[in-house]
Amino acid sequence: MTIKEYMTHNHKECDELLAQLENEVENANWDKVLKLSDEFKHETLKHFDMEESYLFPMFDEKSSTGGCGPTKVMKMEHDQARSIFPKIEEAIKDKDSDRFFGLSESLMILIQQHNSKEEQMLYTMIQNIFNNDNDTIVEKLQSYEFK
Repeated sequence: MTIKEYMTHNHKECDELLAQLENEVENANWDKVLKLSDEFKHETLKHFDMEESYLFPMFDEKSSTGGCGPTKVMKMEHDQARSIFPKIEEAIKDKDSDRFFGLSESLMILIQQHNSKEEQMLYTMIQNIFNNDNDTIVEKLQSYEFK
């Protein structure tokens, strides 16, 4: 598996959790909603952390962008997504499905556009730069622990 394949697969796993979460809200299964919301948030924030704490700094150093290139834009989009999570949690707490769906749609659009940029451009650039270190980096990503 390549770095690009691993990270793209991880995007799809987070997308699937959001789809499951939306399905449970649709069915008003609020007990499952809370658990899925926590899982979706954790996995999404873990993905962001893998990038911000591991992949992006390596890429910035090797590509000599100094953190002002594409990774800066990706981090800003991560922050935008992070800002939506508390609002979603509040909508879930209030069992307000209309508000939840408005917020989840905004988050989904943001994440889909963001993921597309990473998958089509940034991960390809990262893969090209670190192709010789692929296996070591994928092993590190697979065992990554998010605190």
